Amino acid sequence: MTTPSQLEQLIAACHWIGQKGWSPATGGNMSIRQDETHCLLSESGKDKGSLTGDDFIPVVIASNHAPSGRQPSAETGLHTLIYRLFPEAGAVLHIHTVNATVLSRIEKGAALALSGYEMQKTLRGQTSHEATVLIPVFDNDQNIARLVTEIEDSARHQPLKYGFLLRGHGLTCWGRDVAEARRQLEGLEFLFECEVQRRLLEG
Repeated sequence: MTTPSQLEQLIAACHWIGQKGWSPATGGNMSIRQDETHCLLSESGKDKGSLTGDDFIPVVIASNHAPSGRQPSAETGLHTLIYRLFPEAGAVLHIHTVNATVLSRIEKGAALALSGYEMQKTLRGQTSHEATVLIPVFDNDQNIARLVTEIEDSARHQPLKYGFLLRGHGLTCWGRDVAEARRQLEGLEFLFECEVQRRLLEG
């Protein structure tokens, strides 16, 4: 039995995300690294629950240029930034869940601190609930080039791991391949839901 390709795995992950309602109304965008210079990124305005291989566009990582002339996601620059910053990154998932969106507005600091949760171990390199996982939070900006510069500058001082939140927008996360990105996405979403409920109950 042959192993599904990364694109096939990404399409399956997109359908799973769509079924969960994590990218409503064609929101969100997903990609995989195609080779050293290109990624395959979901086309703008497509329902993530019904994507096919034809809905992914080759994009030049260094320039955000789509040689086909088709329109990739508005957040293309966020994907290519991850591929530039992390040569090991093989897949990037950007979603708009209620938990990630609400928590990104509740959290007023520069990072969301998660600690005490067993499910932190779904994140690569985490081995204990006693550790503190920091998920950076950035203000949303319709100027993606400016937002990319802010995130890139921040990464020099506060290392990016797993993902980051945009206030009132959602979560961007990544992994070495689709399976890892999908696992960490599900783990973070669970942790965000726990954190929202904890704050409501303690508030």
